[in-house]
Amino acid sequence: MKSLLSILALFSIAYASAQPGPASYGRELPRGGLIGYASAAEATEGAWTDSRYLKPLTRWERQDNRFTTSFTVPFDWANRSVLLCVASATADYEVRLNGKTVAYNADPSLPAEFDLTRSVREGLNTLEIALNDPSPVAALESWEHDAPAVLGRTHVMSQPMMRIRDVFVRTQLNGQEASAEIGIVVKTGALNPKTSRIHYELLTPSNEVAAIGHQDVTLDMRREDTVRFIASIPRHLLWEPETPTRYTLRLKTQYEGRYLEYIELHPGFCAVALNDGQPTINGRPAQLKKRDVVPWLTGNDMAALKELGYNTLRPQADLVPDSFYALCDEMGFFAIAQAPIDTRKSGESRRKGANPTNDPAWLPAFIERTQDSYHTAKRHPSVIAFSLAEESSNGINLYESYLNLKRMEHDRPIVYPDAAGEWNTDRFEYEP
Repeated sequence: MKSLLSILALFSIAYASAQPGPASYGRELPRGGLIGYASAAEATEGAWTDSRYLKPLTRWERQDNRFTTSFTVPFDWANRSVLLCVASATADYEVRLNGKTVAYNADPSLPAEFDLTRSVREGLNTLEIALNDPSPVAALESWEHDAPAVLGRTHVMSQPMMRIRDVFVRTQLNGQEASAEIGIVVKTGALNPKTSRIHYELLTPSNEVAAIGHQDVTLDMRREDTVRFIASIPRHLLWEPETPTRYTLRLKTQYEGRYLEYIELHPGFCAVALNDGQPTINGRPAQLKKRDVVPWLTGNDMAALKELGYNTLRPQADLVPDSFYALCDEMGFFAIAQAPIDTRKSGESRRKGANPTNDPAWLPAFIERTQDSYHTAKRHPSVIAFSLAEESSNGINLYESYLNLKRMEHDRPIVYPDAAGEWNTDRFEYEP
């Protein structure tokens, strides 16, 4: 019924004539922050420093809204993928490599990756990131932007041609324990079939082995597949605000006997469910006291909010760094992941030429931003819900964004606080 309503609404306003900005191209699917290292020791350290396969880009020449730098591709990056990773920017941007435009990102608020493998050359390469001014996507961003333009943390890295693209976690209660499903998404950029062995090891906080094993994956011509394993998690080791317990997940890929990639993550396991609008955490009702916050809080800021009795934080629609959710994981706060959409400056009218939320020409931009927000935050145990937008009227684009995220997320609620009684929000009770 909801899909039918969406289709009818789409046809009813198809005459809308607003001219949205261009769609992103040349981007990888979003996955949050994952870095593959050359050794287990480097993966454990997790340092963002110059190493064999990681090159931070810190020396930029700036002219107006254009940032230019150079980097060197060494010989031992041959037959490997080369990725550019940009944490954020204050406007949508083009990526230009050696004078050629290779990608465009219409969602600058969240991390983005670009596969440069077919565009880089061995030796010196010139990279330019050009931020748009004026921005064609400004209608989606009613918050105040920094002046001048700012480019977030950026690096290039080399990964195996067959690599770990993403990791996800799902936790369900199972009697006196919980069942944790860990999914490892493996992708190949090769044109011919390749087989790699994916090793995994899950350790408890006391370094006991909770799960260990490996699986072989064969992929042909730029395909991907998912390796899954299940681990039993005792109730007392589930993530909760009072005991924000996290495990250690170690992954490595092996090809023709050689270990090529090491990744270390620190997941927590938290079973979230809704019972007639009442959220439950690990089987128990949760009383949530929410505070809307800026996304660049420090640990001291969060400690002060905890003293005031708050246990749930929603960052405003803006540049939300991964460090915000990581700090919530560490300090025992629930988080509502907020997509970077705020169209309040366009008013509340749904008529032609008014708020872009009800203009189907903007649908790809809404889908992209809500999906990016979901994938960036999904691994964090602190994330208890996903919010579609902030003060953005309502309409076809948020209807479809809601349905799209419901297809991805089976447990945690998808909310839009300004839905005004319409169906595109899960009932989710909290104390403001």
